[in-house]
Amino acid sequence: MSKVRLAMAQTNSTVGDLEGNSQLIFERCQRAFDSGATIVVFPEMALSGYPIEDLAFSGDFLEKSRSTLESLALRLEKSGLGELAVVLGHPELAPKDIKSHWAIGQNCASVLLHGKIIEKYSKHHLPNYSVFDEYRIFIPGDELLTFNHQGLFFSVVICEDIWQRGGPVAQIKNNHTDVTLVLNGSPFEMSKTDTRLELVQEIASEHDCAVAYVNLVGGQDDLVFDGNSFFVRADGEVVARANQFEEDLVLIAIDGKSECSSERAPSNPLANEQQIWNAIVLGLKDYVNKNNFKSVILGLSGGIDSAVCAAIAVDALGSANVYGVAMPSEYSSEHSLLDAQELAKNLQINIETQSIVSLIQSFDANLPLTGLAAENLQARLRGVILMGLSNQHGHLVLTTGNKTELAVGYSTIYGDSVGGFAPLKDVEKSLVWKLARWRNENAKSSGQTPPIPENSITKPPSAELRPDQKDQDTLPEYAQLDRLLRLLVEERKGTAEIVAAGFPLELVERMSSLVKASEWKRRQGAIGPKITAMAFGRDRRMPITNRFK
Repeated sequence: MSKVRLAMAQTNSTVGDLEGNSQLIFERCQRAFDSGATIVVFPEMALSGYPIEDLAFSGDFLEKSRSTLESLALRLEKSGLGELAVVLGHPELAPKDIKSHWAIGQNCASVLLHGKIIEKYSKHHLPNYSVFDEYRIFIPGDELLTFNHQGLFFSVVICEDIWQRGGPVAQIKNNHTDVTLVLNGSPFEMSKTDTRLELVQEIASEHDCAVAYVNLVGGQDDLVFDGNSFFVRADGEVVARANQFEEDLVLIAIDGKSECSSERAPSNPLANEQQIWNAIVLGLKDYVNKNNFKSVILGLSGGIDSAVCAAIAVDALGSANVYGVAMPSEYSSEHSLLDAQELAKNLQINIETQSIVSLIQSFDANLPLTGLAAENLQARLRGVILMGLSNQHGHLVLTTGNKTELAVGYSTIYGDSVGGFAPLKDVEKSLVWKLARWRNENAKSSGQTPPIPENSITKPPSAELRPDQKDQDTLPEYAQLDRLLRLLVEERKGTAEIVAAGFPLELVERMSSLVKASEWKRRQGAIGPKITAMAFGRDRRMPITNRFK
């Protein structure tokens, strides 16, 4: 029999639901105990959900968090689980000697055993408006949380600790640690999986200890936590990995830092498009469910963006909870309506048609508009229809714009930008097509009907607000535009550097000007799942009033 059987509990917490999260933790403790675990580890802020933003300044919330933690410890003891060591993350009120005009929370990890909180590690003040924008103040006198459990020494650190040299991580080796427990609330980003693993393997090797990396899973507003928890031995070899984008419980048998095993073979990360698809699906699903919506509604234009959004919504919520509306105008092509109807049939979703022709005529009779104003009016009337149906039936409106359009302002404010959630907000146009093809291929391989009509994928994109309009009438080809925007937005390159990469100066200056001029639109847009390291709203925020060129 191994000295220790450790369970990594990858959970989906809901921010602010202290009682619900406590119940979830208790249920996972029961499962872990029934599976023979002697210690169970939960993610960062598992008790409160993460990030709590300005709840970190609510004295009532922080006090309730503490009392919920104490009640959980007593409940575990009374239920016969007192012998199980429970390590979990939670917020707590900072000591009174921390000067502040209001209550302020700390990011903590505690060990519960025999009905008591036997150890606590206070990391630093919690983030306010972004994920890792933290005060980075270490409480004087705080040291690494280390405890002995069944003959092995465990150290506990929290998320960002492992990304910093010095601090708590530097103490691991001095404490003769056998296993380091890393509690995480690390959001999904493309290609982040390898970075996490490499960092943890480096810590295991440098400090000669096994490492359990336990991460949150689930959607929280515009963040998606992908789970993907894992355990490595002191030599860096991966012993086990939890499932990605779903709750999971993984057991590890530990006799020593180099003697660790699991009945579950380490799984390989999902392919890139599948990771992105699953992240957006989970983000939408949790946003809808955690905010008590029952269904979603979106405009179906027959184009690629609305088609991909509809397919994501069905995967997240089921066909019966997705409502599509086709809203043709006099400029809408016949194939647009047919493509929308084919999509709805493939996905088995509700669809209705609401022509805007008569509405346009009514406006023309009272407020004649021409040119761009007339084009934008069409988009705004479609927005009115969607919001009206949302109010009538309680649907959440999905806005279907993508990151490329958001970057250059290629959308109508209060028109096609209306809605409460934007599934493709951080997805560039080129990637939208890749996701569509991946989703269709995935359906084929499963013996199902590919959901997205081929014509929606292959036809030239168009807003259809005037005769024979095409996106490329005013924008470069999307493949070229996306490459340029990656340099400008995500890599923060200057004009000279982008020109040196092969782009014409006139094009760089024009696109840079569009990005700058569209900041005011982005500030008013819906939130959507973050999948890159530079998402609008979460990571990038420029002054609206700004004369710097």
